Amino acid sequence: MEKIGIVGSGLVGSLQAILMAKKGYDVTVFENRPDLRKAKLIAGKSINLAMSDRGWRALQAAGIEGDIKEMAIPMYQRCMHAVDGSLSYQQYGKDGQAIYSVPRGGLNQKLMNLADKYPSIKYNFNHKCKDIELDSNTLIFEDTANKQEVKESFDKVFATDGAFSAVRFRMQKTPMFDYSQKYLDHGYKELIIPANEDGTHKLDKNCLHIWPRGEFMMIALANMDGSFTCTLFFPMYGEKSFDTINTREKVAEFFNETFTDAVPLMPTLLDDYFENPTSALVMVRCSPWNFENKVLLLGDSAHATVPFYGQGMNCGFEDCMIFQEMLDEANGNWDGLLSAYSKTRVPDGNAIIDLSLMNYIEMRDLTANKEFLLRKKIEAKFSNLYPEKWIPLYSQVTFSHIRYHKVIENGKAQNAIMEQVMKMPDIEANWDAQEVMDKMLELV
Repeated sequence: MEKIGIVGSGLVGSLQAILMAKKGYDVTVFENRPDLRKAKLIAGKSINLAMSDRGWRALQAAGIEGDIKEMAIPMYQRCMHAVDGSLSYQQYGKDGQAIYSVPRGGLNQKLMNLADKYPSIKYNFNHKCKDIELDSNTLIFEDTANKQEVKESFDKVFATDGAFSAVRFRMQKTPMFDYSQKYLDHGYKELIIPANEDGTHKLDKNCLHIWPRGEFMMIALANMDGSFTCTLFFPMYGEKSFDTINTREKVAEFFNETFTDAVPLMPTLLDDYFENPTSALVMVRCSPWNFENKVLLLGDSAHATVPFYGQGMNCGFEDCMIFQEMLDEANGNWDGLLSAYSKTRVPDGNAIIDLSLMNYIEMRDLTANKEFLLRKKIEAKFSNLYPEKWIPLYSQVTFSHIRYHKVIENGKAQNAIMEQVMKMPDIEANWDAQEVMDKMLELV
């Protein structure tokens, strides 16, 4: 039985550890940070997560879906906050379909606690990965607590150590390894809307709240304690940016003008703005995700993306799920498995990055656009009438298991059809007429 090493005890690493332990493997997990299970979680350093079908399916395979549902809040629709404070809503999927707000730190703690149920999983904290000797599959760590170098060899290594993976950095030096990294011009900062005094939420907790403002936006996702985690996505540099909005007076003026209805809900806004870090958004593409039949990249180490489709975690969890399915199909035979997995999955890792960038433009620019909203209504009606012929792009990503690269292909075809539909005479007045549905049937 192969000896498994996992570098990184984040969301993907912890889930992969559970899935491998369920199959009977001995798993050793190494983590740079202290034991998160013993830590008091601090707000300000992460974005709330939106769990959707791909993630739930992987958790179901691990037998822990119910445990995670206990800490998840369903969000059935977007709530768009206009500059004047008026609200508009857009349902995410069909009736009853939802994405779920989950706190990153709390979820990571929960996964690690669930992993504790498996005696075959061993955690080593305060172990900073420095390198990997690929010829012998030997991981090299600095034990930061004891100031010692630690070396340990494994039959297979899963690198789940994030966008700046030390394992991937070594793989980048091998022949025929392609790698690219790109930062978005925008960064993000976490803010907070606290609970009411009685512990209730100040906004509808079953919505993902968006303040779309063209070149930037703010979002808010509910927490179990009645608060909302808000994230401001904002240019790093420019006339209106993190670089220039840099005093308490400027922040107060900017928020009062731009997010007027949110300001009364955020009593600690100015303190949060300056105490919480400004974080960058990086995208990583690479290929292959494996080194020979020894090392495999999963999650952000393989395909770090921006958070605008809420698919970073879901995609990482799906990585684990796809690998488990391929391992089952191979009846536990690892020969050629890592290479086959990489060839299968790389196109989808690239595709979710492209989809996430597309959805950022949609969220910040288009969710307040009347033509865009009309288009979505037409698509929704047609999908309800002919579900076998049309699944909206968002639903393909969020409520299906269609491969991400196939979703892009489908989206291009759907966009071409909708371009023609939107040119029909008096489409604004007659959008729900039978002739519009007939036109779409003809084009499909």
